[in-house]
Amino acid sequence: MKLLLEHIQKSFGTKQVLKDATFTFEKGKIYGLLGRNGAGKTTLFNCLSGEQSPEQGTVQLEISGNFAPLTDEQVGYVFATPILPEFLTGYEFLKFFIDINQDKVDKSKTIEDYFELIRIEPEDRHRLIHGYSHGMKNKLQMLCFMIAKPPVILLDEPLTSFDVVVALEMKNLLKEIKKDHILIFSTHILQLASDLCDEIVVLHQGNLQKVDNHMLKSPEFETEIIKILKDVEDE
Repeated sequence: MKLLLEHIQKSFGTKQVLKDATFTFEKGKIYGLLGRNGAGKTTLFNCLSGEQSPEQGTVQLEISGNFAPLTDEQVGYVFATPILPEFLTGYEFLKFFIDINQDKVDKSKTIEDYFELIRIEPEDRHRLIHGYSHGMKNKLQMLCFMIAKPPVILLDEPLTSFDVVVALEMKNLLKEIKKDHILIFSTHILQLASDLCDEIVVLHQGNLQKVDNHMLKSPEFETEIIKILKDVEDE
């Protein structure tokens, strides 16, 4: 399974954010999407998820040799700030979500099994989501995509505000599910990208550029990324 972006362009007024974004993402890998503030990472995610439409270019999903335009239903978008119905308990929300995704749910798993999967304790499952910590909300959000199984999952800065324990749990979850998905992880933390990701893609000046995999675990990784992102006016 592959996600093919070809010549994606997106402008806001006179500012062209995405100029010629072209790249092929593959199933089984976690891609780190790096870029400076305002580079267009969120804009790119919005174009992939259907929140916005590019002016030019195509986005296709290839499954078993068949190519088709990517649809909204094939994309899971994990926001930095989870969007959940906070007037429901965790259990009520999860039951509702499972009920409306019966065709995708693993019938061998119970609601309790799913809570165990993301390590939400029994005493928290019947509390209002409003009282959940940021980490608990984000894990619940992530669980929805593990249940619905969209082929493409976009993660917009999801680990930046977690404590070390929850961040480790989330990283382990991502590593577990990557074999069945195309995962694109937006972050500005170079150490996190180096630790978690299989490949690094840089969005700079409206284009996507792959970083040599040999650099990922090398001492020169940070220097190389800064070199790529450095504009002429920074000299």
